[in-house]
Amino acid sequence: MKLAEALQERADLNKRIEQLRVRLQNNVLVQEGEQPAENPAELLEELDNCVNRLEELMARINKTNCITKDHGTTITELIARKDALEVKIRIYRETANVASNTARRAMHSEIKVMSAVEVRKLQKKIDTMSKQLRETDNRIQALNWVTELV
Repeated sequence: MKLAEALQERADLNKRIEQLRVRLQNNVLVQEGEQPAENPAELLEELDNCVNRLEELMARINKTNCITKDHGTTITELIARKDALEVKIRIYRETANVASNTARRAMHSEIKVMSAVEVRKLQKKIDTMSKQLRETDNRIQALNWVTELV
C-alpha cells in the first residue's frame, strides 16, 4: 500500500468515526417501550474496529514519514516545515490586512492612523513563503505516491 492510499484511508476512517459518534448519540436514549433505530452495541463494535484500524494506520504512517527521506529530509521534517509556513503565512496575511486599513478617519480632524510596517515588503515575503509552501506540499504529495507504507 502506498503512503498516499494510507492517508486517504485514514481520512475516511476519521469521517466514519465521527459519523459513528453521532449515530451512537442518536441511539443511546429511547423512550420507554421503544427500540433505537440502530443497535448501540453494534455501533460500538464498528467504532472499536474503525479506531483499531486508525491506530494501526497512524503508527505505520508516522513510522514511514520518519524513515522516508528526500534529499536528506524526512517526510516528517517536510510536514513540520509545511505546518510552520502555514502558521507564518496566516499571521503575515492578517498583519498585512490590518496594516493596509489606514483610512479609518470619519472627519479630517480625527487622528490619522499610519501603518507601522511596509505592506509591500510584507506582501513580497508572503508571496515568497507561499511559493515555498506550494513547493514543500508538492514534494510531500509526490513522496506520498511513490513511498510504500512500512
